[in-house]
Parts: sequence; C-alpha cells; structure tokens
Amino acid sequence: MSIQQFNKILIANRGEIACRVIRTARKMGIRTVAVYSDADQDSLHVAMADEAVHIGAAPSRESYLVFERVIEAAKKTGAEAIHPGYGFLSENAAFCNACKENDIVFIGPPVGAIEAMGSKSAAKNIMADAHVPLVPGYHGDDQSRDILKKASDDMGYPVLLKAAAGGGGKGMRQVWQESEFDEALEAAKREAMNGFGDDHMLVEKYLTQPRHVEIQVFCDQHGDAVYLFERDCSVQRRHQKVIEEAPAPGMSQELRAAMGEAAIRSAQAINYVGAGTVEFLLDVDGSFYFMEMNTRLQVEHPVTEMISGQDLVEWQLRVAAGEPLPLRQDQLQINGHAFEARIYAEDPENDFLPVTGNLSFLQPPESSDNVRVDTGVRQGDDVSVYYDPMIAKLIVWDENRDKALQRLTKALSEYRISGMTTNIDFLYNLANSAPFRDAQLDTGFIEKHHSVIFHDSQQDVEKDLPLAALYLVLKQAEQSQQRATQSIDHTSPWHAANAWRLNEAHVHNFELRFHEQQYPISVVQKNVGTATRYQISLGDKSFSADGRIEGNTLFANVDGYQLKASVAEHEDNGVRNYSLYTQDSALTFGLVEPDFGDLEADSGVGGLTAPMNGTMVALLVEAGATVKKDDALVIMEAMKMEHTIRAPADGSVSEFYFQAGELVDGGAELLAFTEAE
Repeated sequence: MSIQQFNKILIANRGEIACRVIRTARKMGIRTVAVYSDADQDSLHVAMADEAVHIGAAPSRESYLVFERVIEAAKKTGAEAIHPGYGFLSENAAFCNACKENDIVFIGPPVGAIEAMGSKSAAKNIMADAHVPLVPGYHGDDQSRDILKKASDDMGYPVLLKAAAGGGGKGMRQVWQESEFDEALEAAKREAMNGFGDDHMLVEKYLTQPRHVEIQVFCDQHGDAVYLFERDCSVQRRHQKVIEEAPAPGMSQELRAAMGEAAIRSAQAINYVGAGTVEFLLDVDGSFYFMEMNTRLQVEHPVTEMISGQDLVEWQLRVAAGEPLPLRQDQLQINGHAFEARIYAEDPENDFLPVTGNLSFLQPPESSDNVRVDTGVRQGDDVSVYYDPMIAKLIVWDENRDKALQRLTKALSEYRISGMTTNIDFLYNLANSAPFRDAQLDTGFIEKHHSVIFHDSQQDVEKDLPLAALYLVLKQAEQSQQRATQSIDHTSPWHAANAWRLNEAHVHNFELRFHEQQYPISVVQKNVGTATRYQISLGDKSFSADGRIEGNTLFANVDGYQLKASVAEHEDNGVRNYSLYTQDSALTFGLVEPDFGDLEADSGVGGLTAPMNGTMVALLVEAGATVKKDDALVIMEAMKMEHTIRAPADGSVSEFYFQAGELVDGGAELLAFTEAE
C-alpha cells in the first residue's frame, strides 16, 4: 500500500489541531477537508482547508462529537481517510469502527487498541500482564461507595480518584483526608459522566512528589515499533499541562531505555498501530509507574518533533497508508532541547478560570528554526465558551536546556495579545523562576512555588511598582510631546506633562492596580539642568529613578540599578493593562481610573456571580436551604472545566436564577443568598 492512495483526507477536529494536520498534508500534496460548527464558520482551519463541510451547532456534542455527520462529510467529499486530531473523537472506538464499516481509513490505532486503553482499569490489567510497573491501587468492577472508600482507607491518604474512561484531568480528584472522600467521589463521578458518559472510577495511591514523564511510541502495520524518547509534562494546573519539555531533565540513558522499552511493551500488548503516548509517573527514587496510554497524538508532540527532526503527523499518514516506520530505533537520536508553552485565554490570578472575548490584537513572536507557533486563531477571532480556551502553542528549540529556556522567555516577552486576559505573564514568570531553571520538577510545582511564580511578596511589590510608576510618567511625557508636535501651538502649557504647580513640587499622584490590590504612588518630578529625575514614593519607601522609552523598550535606572524591560500595552476585557518584561519577571499592572460616581454598582452578592461564561451543571442544595460557609452550592462548566461555587458565609439560599443545563453569562447573579445574622 502506498501513501499515494491518500489523495484527500478529512480532519475531524478544529482550531490549531486541524491547522497542524493541514500543514503537513499540504506539504505532502494531500488535499484536505475541514468540518466546522456554527461558531467556526469563519475560522482559520476552515480557511486553510481545500474544502469544508458544516456539521452542526456550536456545542461540540451537537457537531464535532456527532461522528455520523463526520462520516457523512467524508463520503460526500470523497475523502479516503479521516485524521481525528487529538481530542473529540480521536479515542472513540465507535467512531473508529464506523470508519472501517464505511471503507474509510482511520488515521490512528485499530479499534481493539482504543477499546483496550479506553478503560483505565482494564488497561491496568493488560499492563500488569505485560510486566509494566503499576501504581498501587484499586481497579475492580465493584463500584460501590463503600468498596472505593475501603480501598482508599487501606492505601492511606492521599489517594487519587480517576475516571476509568477519562483523560485530560476530567473526572479526577485528589483526596487528602478521609473527610473529603464523599464530596470528591461525587464530583469525580459527575464530571466523568458528563465528559465520557461513564462514571466508573478507579483509586490509586497518590505520589506526593512525582514527575509526569511520557514516552512517544510509534508502531506500524508490520509489527515494528520505536519510541521517540520522552517528554517531561510535570508542570500542571488542574491536571492540565502548562509547559512541556523534551528531553526530560536529568534522564539517564539507562532510565530512558527502560521507560522506552516498557512503553513499547505497553503498545505491543494491544497490537497498537500509529502514534501513541504512554504516560508514566516517575518517582524521586527513579522508579516509574504506568499511568495511562493515550491512543492518539498528544498536544505536546511538537517538542518531540523539534528534538528528533521528525514530522509525526507525516509518520501517521504514512503508517496509516501501510508504509513501514520511516526509521529504526538505532537511527533515532536526540538533538538539543525543546519547550512548549500553552498560551491560554485564562486568568491565573483568579484560579486559572478561562475567559472569553475577542482577539482585538494578536502578534506572535517571529517564527524561525528556533521558534514555532502552532495556532488556530487570527486577529479579530473570538475565544468562545464552547471550546478549549487555548490560543496557541509556543514551541522553542536550542542546543541545550539553558539556551532553549532563554528562547522561551524571549519569545513570551514578544507575544502581544489584547482583548482578553491570558496566561502569558504567568508563563514568563514560571519559566524565569529559579526552581524551574534548576529543573526542580514535580506535578505540584505551581502550588509549591506559587509565591515565587506570582511575585506577590512585599519585596516583589517594592521592587516592581517603582518601575511601573516610572514607565507611566515617561509614557505620559512621551504622549504629551507627541501631541505638542502635532499641535499648531507647540509651546502651549496644556501640552506639559511635568505636574507643574505654582510654588509647589511637581507631583504626579495616581493608584496602580497590581495583583488585584491598589497601591497609591507619588512621583515628584525634578529637573536638574537638562536632565529629569523622579522621586517615587510607595508607602514609607522612596526611590530615585530616571529613564527613557524607545519603541517598546523601557531603559530605567532605579536607585543606581540599571535595567531594560520590554513593554506591552493590552486591553483585557475592556480594562487597559501594561506588562513589563524584565530579565527576571513579568510585571503586569493597571492604572486605576478616577471614580466619578457614574458607574453602576456591582449587582453581585457575596461573590455568588458566574466567574465565567458557561453552563449550569448542577444545583447542589434546595432553594430555602440553610448552609454553612464553604458549602458547595452550584457547579458550572465552561471550556472543559468545572467550577464549584461555595457559600461565602453561613446563611441561606432563597432562590436560584438558573437551572441545570442553562447557559450563564460571566458576571450574572446565580442565586439569592442571605447571610446569617
């Protein structure tokens, strides 16, 4: 069988995933068909494809997850094969089988492999027979609460509840003590049923300092298999990966070979074909345990491509067409180091809640052999409530980890997005943090190093805010000078920006918003000959500063410390913010506008407003119920993530304004709550 049999393929996915597959197909001379929902009619992946077919309404369950419509689109357009991307139908055995029944090649593993790994509990038994090490746990069929609870008690807390049919962190809960078990089990089962239609659970001992290391495997239809080394995906929030890298830091050749061979045994145990990812937990003592196998290409596959020099989507297409693997194991080698940072529309300051909005300005860093941006959006596109809030994947490569990390931070500082809050500054601070530079990685990295990553200590405030104040006064002076240049009266005093006052010091007074707090700042402007200096006061601290702005760069001298920072001005959900990227950190701040009393008061009560656009999943108490502080009241879901709204104090709920299944706008009042006297 030859790759030439694929003249046209359909991509059963959207966004950056579909765009990624289209790029390789185009390079190989293969025509592509996109599918799209109502929300994606004008999307980038539709524009890139040779043809596109509408398959339903915006919610994925009414479009991208309706595989009968995808099959119909493939038959209608004459596509010989379907690439499922990663996500949606990529691990759906029924879809794989439907492709086979309609004589359409599924660019992925056989249905038996998907079914074998579709149940985490069944997968554990298969791996045990293949002599792949497993984390201690309960993987049985008896799903009664008492059995699951006893297994947890016997193992000892903490434990991890996991949906047997799950993936991507859905249907997963850490349980740190016995008293948390029931609520965690109910939440995990509910999330698993909503996400996978299956609430079968397994319980595993939770390792407190593990690394998440995964092996990229590839198998062909001729019985051959290779592993393309490993990726470290330890840095996560909500069990979702944030920054991935390859190869894994500190990995010895012996350990790499042991994990790679175990991964191949895992794949061969289920007669695997195509690209797969075997995920392991790597403990501090060097022991590793099988976690799960994803029977698809992973979101983070570009870092493997960067260090191996191979196009894994091209491998997929060739293997699906019956060709042997392009390379043997001894022909594969690691070259350099790569990172991938996921750019999300989310608010790290607000527990990483996803946000929606319009990408009013979008300027990624310039692409090169060292910098790659995989995206599915353009300037002017909307990030909607219906899909994952990922904007792009930023991938960098260099000859070693230190140089690659420098590439990553530079590229992050050059990424410009306006229209919504993003995690770019968070990623910059994370990548610049000493623990990350030193590769002190484990799955609790963000929680463990929160204060370092978020720069929210008093010392950081005193270091960062004077720099922000200096930028604002210099920017004000620059804008005034520009207005004067454009005016017919260049010497008009109305163009002055020096805070002039008769017989008084020239003082700028304003408030900065930083880490959701407000800080009053006083800046005294002093002209010494032709030079201008500023005395910046923050509380009882005072700093002497001067500087200049050239384009997007601030050159500053604060108390004799000279530095430069890249500057980005952006609008986040209607609020103007500024980001200053220094060598050590990203500083994001806003200028508090004067309150003239003409704004409507916030109608929210006690924080009981929707934190995001989304869908009401469940009402957990009855109207009229008396509740205690921190009791769970309602659950919302948006962008593949659940969020629990809890009681802000002891009190009672008199009325709910939304029912389960209804769409809710961000900021909408959810319920009437009366605080106990």
